[in-house]
Amino acid sequence: MRLLVTGGAGYIGSHLVKLLGDIPGHQTTILDNLSTGHRAALLHGDLVPIDLADTKAVEDLLKNGRFDAVIHFAAHIVVPESVSDPLKYYLNNTVNTTNLIQLCVKYGIGKFIFSSTAAVYGEPDNGVVSETSPLSPINPYGMSKLMSERVLLDTARAFPDRFKAVILRYFNVAGADPDGRIGQSFPDATHLIKVAAQTLLGQREQIAIFGTDFSTPDGTGIRDYIHVSDLAQLHVRALDHLDKGGETNIFNCGYGHGYSVREVLDTMKRVSGVDFKVVEGPRRAGDPAKLIADNTKVRTAWHWEPAYDSLELICRTALDWERNRTY
Repeated sequence: MRLLVTGGAGYIGSHLVKLLGDIPGHQTTILDNLSTGHRAALLHGDLVPIDLADTKAVEDLLKNGRFDAVIHFAAHIVVPESVSDPLKYYLNNTVNTTNLIQLCVKYGIGKFIFSSTAAVYGEPDNGVVSETSPLSPINPYGMSKLMSERVLLDTARAFPDRFKAVILRYFNVAGADPDGRIGQSFPDATHLIKVAAQTLLGQREQIAIFGTDFSTPDGTGIRDYIHVSDLAQLHVRALDHLDKGGETNIFNCGYGHGYSVREVLDTMKRVSGVDFKVVEGPRRAGDPAKLIADNTKVRTAWHWEPAYDSLELICRTALDWERNRTY
């Protein structure tokens, strides 16, 4: 297949591009403006360094590329920034995505895989969500993704014989390529495991726990952490699903169980053998006590079994990358 991967030089996209490069027959083009991505992260494929907002350049690429499928990662992802600058998020995450979908329909690209988020669920009552759980995002980031989901679903309904999509709702993505060649290099990252690795390596003075009074066993928030390589594999499964004539669908991408903030930090200390400074602070607005994927649907539909379902392994690969990172 001829594939277009938007945002493919970023954290998750680069892991998929690496995986696609190991599969015979695929030709991969990466569209990335390199605002947060890195050329060095691309182990395969051809980079086209344009911005998704440059509609004419994107149209020229899709018109001439003869792509079979689009895998769409390119998005802004920092939740606090989405609150302070919502227009940036709606313009990029929703408007640019809508324009991309329109061009796919126009030029006969009938397979679309979308990078969505568990943020569309907002603050669920019991902390465990399935694909049919209520959708109630509490910030512009989550809403911008939910709006794009709706555009995709409506487009697939309008053109059932020409356009089909898979929406993947990510939970907490962490870790790095076990080979150590690529990892997370997002500037000013806020992800817990990466920040913990930076702290124990002395790149940050301390790490904060935001909230110690949640209704959880140790008082800190519980999240479902999925290794980035398992998430990349789910994109390949989505591609196979569409290639075999599968229908438009939505899947949670998580392991179905979670760890508290304290458990993650304790695991990082144990894996590294290094103690580091942890401070306690108040809750952040909108942080649920628990957010875990019900992943029954993806396991059943695609017979998926994760290869890296181990918090120690996730922490170790993240730490190894941070210690030896090359970009």
